[in-house]
Amino acid sequence: MATAVLMPELGESVDEATITQWLKKVGDEVSEFEPLVEVNTDKVDTEIPSPASGTILQILAGADQVVQAGTTLAWIGEPGEVVPDSPAGLSAEQSRAETKQEPVAIPASEPAADRAEVSPVVMKLRPGRHPEFGYISPVVAKMVAEHNLDLNLVTGTGKDGRVTKSDVMTYLEATPVSERSAPVQPFSKPAEPALPGEVVRLSTMRKMIADHMVMSKQASPHVTTVMEADLSNVVAHRAAHKPVFARDEVNLTYTAYFISAIAAALKLHPMVKSSWGEDGIHLHKDINIGMATALEGDGLIVPVIKGADELSLLGIARKVNDLARRARQKQLQPDEVRGGTFTLTNHGTSGSLFATPIINQPQCGILGVGMMQKRVVVINDAIAIRPMVYISFTFDHRILDGAIADYFLGAVKEKLENWS
Repeated sequence: MATAVLMPELGESVDEATITQWLKKVGDEVSEFEPLVEVNTDKVDTEIPSPASGTILQILAGADQVVQAGTTLAWIGEPGEVVPDSPAGLSAEQSRAETKQEPVAIPASEPAADRAEVSPVVMKLRPGRHPEFGYISPVVAKMVAEHNLDLNLVTGTGKDGRVTKSDVMTYLEATPVSERSAPVQPFSKPAEPALPGEVVRLSTMRKMIADHMVMSKQASPHVTTVMEADLSNVVAHRAAHKPVFARDEVNLTYTAYFISAIAAALKLHPMVKSSWGEDGIHLHKDINIGMATALEGDGLIVPVIKGADELSLLGIARKVNDLARRARQKQLQPDEVRGGTFTLTNHGTSGSLFATPIINQPQCGILGVGMMQKRVVVINDAIAIRPMVYISFTFDHRILDGAIADYFLGAVKEKLENWS
């Protein structure tokens, strides 16, 4: 009897995903638990394993299609087997959007099509069947290319020694950067730089970012207010405590201070952690602060530090380290990028002094932090040199007026300047 491949629930309140690409095609043989399809939820890539061993009889959802949890994505069975007429879990709307592919009867004697074998020394590592390493998923191929890894050094724990995404992540965490690179450079970047006149194909993540940004600007009137903060006390505190945090294997970054200051200001001004609704302004109980994180190569993701107001500076710093590392290694879970009630973007890490960030809907506002610079300022009628930073607050003017926005940003500034 044919087995349905269902779209699983990937986390609490995660009820849909976008098909990124199929790792198998109709007619291919697949083993139980072997990665079958890659999906994207809130810019988090996840491989869906096969629920059974057999032959791919039918694929019902194509690339870039949005599917609900419980939707039938494909059928797996014996060659020649006919799939049911009405796939369970496929909605009427999805039925109209499906590929119109008839059930395929595969002769029992017909072997599955062999995937192209690519020499890792001559060309970049590509997804598919590899003569030396077995099946290589697109996620693994991309990670190997990005980190210039010698795949011979990675221990595979998958079926027949296959190297999985988690195997590569384990290797990256345990191996110093200086020991990771291949003796020669067999792997290049997954995409060559675009040349003038070419059209750069939009990735699923780029489409999601574009749609979200356009929607945000259309949904709410954006207003930005900017203040300047003296980080002298923060700089001194960090210098004194960074070695102590390091003994707990925590890197004390300035981001932890900004998140702590934001959490304190949100407790004083709870209207800032709210969302607009047609029935009124929804005040959120929790202080869950997202931190915009640039990914290697291209893209942006916002992992969320939940209950930030209940964490010490050490706890926040540990969360910042963990979420940033796993975001860049594409190891986040869908739940870890949901539930934010406010967002921080530390654009100063790339040299920007100040900016006007776009609100991460449906939140009320987003705080941007510029690059810290030593500047000449006047203190008590005397000229002094201080480490200064511009902090900007972009807010939804439907919810907040300028005065309340300034009170909130002023509270962040006061917390930073009087750190002890």
